[in-house]
Amino acid sequence: MLQIRPTCENCNKKLPHNSDEAMICTFECTFCKDCVELLHHICPNCGGGFEKRPIRPSNLLKKYPVSTKIIYKPVDLEEHFTRFNINQ
Repeated sequence: MLQIRPTCENCNKKLPHNSDEAMICTFECTFCKDCVELLHHICPNCGGGFEKRPIRPSNLLKKYPVSTKIIYKPVDLEEHFTRFNINQ
């Protein structure tokens, strides 16, 4: 069961359960589309790619609540680009 985290790890933008802006990696690291573009589609935590996060239907929220845990770890872009050999 996906956690459906509430915010972008990089910019802290709110990403509710029905957001079209939410992207996740294989470990559910959660970022908004703008930050994924900034990161060149490479997760700064695991090095994997991103996919659109599925939307949890509202009628399932009571039985399967979304996470309220905020993970806010702004990415050092210079370090990210160096670590993953991204040319700017």
